[in-house]
Amino acid sequence: MPEDRSAAISRNAVVILAVIASGATLYWLRGILTPLALAVFLAVMIDRFARMLRRILPGMARGADLPVAIVLSIALFGGSAFVIADNATTFVGQLNSYAPRLNALIARAAHMVGIAAPETVDQLFRQLDVTRYLADVARLLQDFVSNALFVFVYLGFIIASRHGFERKIVGLFPQRAERQEAVDAFLAIRDGVEQYLWVQTATGLIIAVGSLITMAAVGLDNAVFWAFLIFIASYIPVIGGLIGILAPPAFALVQFETYWQALTLVVVLNVIQFIVGNVILPRMQGRSLNMDPVVVLLALTFWGAVWGVAGMFLSTPLTVMLMVILAQFSGTRWIAVLLSADGEPDRLRERRPPDSAPETDQPAQSAPPVK
Repeated sequence: MPEDRSAAISRNAVVILAVIASGATLYWLRGILTPLALAVFLAVMIDRFARMLRRILPGMARGADLPVAIVLSIALFGGSAFVIADNATTFVGQLNSYAPRLNALIARAAHMVGIAAPETVDQLFRQLDVTRYLADVARLLQDFVSNALFVFVYLGFIIASRHGFERKIVGLFPQRAERQEAVDAFLAIRDGVEQYLWVQTATGLIIAVGSLITMAAVGLDNAVFWAFLIFIASYIPVIGGLIGILAPPAFALVQFETYWQALTLVVVLNVIQFIVGNVILPRMQGRSLNMDPVVVLLALTFWGAVWGVAGMFLSTPLTVMLMVILAQFSGTRWIAVLLSADGEPDRLRERRPPDSAPETDQPAQSAPPVK
């Protein structure tokens, strides 16, 4: 018994050290791994889109679903980028007109804390090193373009290599039982990511539409721009909801002379977030991702520290993937149990829907026989 306990302690210590080493590796290789993770994320979205097209359009020619899904996805992302760029230009152009109102707010806040002669917005900007900030912005834009290029390159290779996935599975797991376990784990990861995408997209649209109606009703400038940002931010757990609640009222304070517009936005946006988060979201989830709420917050913090904003967007799917993988091995299963909400990390696999079987373009008999 003491030997078994000593072996368990040693195994757990090795697992903890491996987790620390993996986290350091993820941080050091973030320039390579972040675009790859985003490409895999996009590939899952496109694959789900293609399977939806096959169900909705049964008469579609075989093999046409994937190209159509790719074209529609590119058009969707391109249109989103155009909406953000077009409205952002208008938003920046209106900032100058907000300066007097912002100066009044600064003066009022300074008076509340006992500052007699607060500085104006123009004075604050003159004190800033604009050249340094412009260099930082230029570097961020360069990194964004470079990462986007790598994401699309990775995405192209992932889509091109999907035809050989079945043969790779056979080569890696020659025994039928092991191969079935690997396929089940893969499907659990895929279904968990797809479920998360569907729920976040649907609830994000509900929140964005409700926020758009509210912002348009009070007359907030660039309501479409804010609604779009709220929708994008909805993919970030916790922080996305705070952005959707606080950002529009803050700019309402700058735009309007009165306060009822900002107060209305605070109340209504909070009500929308509360209804979606506590009524609509649980009903739409159906099959829970089975992640502890504290783990969701910790995952957001960890992946945000390791991979930045991209890690925040991918924090929940990546944690679901880790939970399923860790549950496959006896030495790491205890970590998966801690990550899960009910102590049963295999529940997502057990409740997989019947239409989630793997689909390949090659017939099953094309794989080499297994002895």
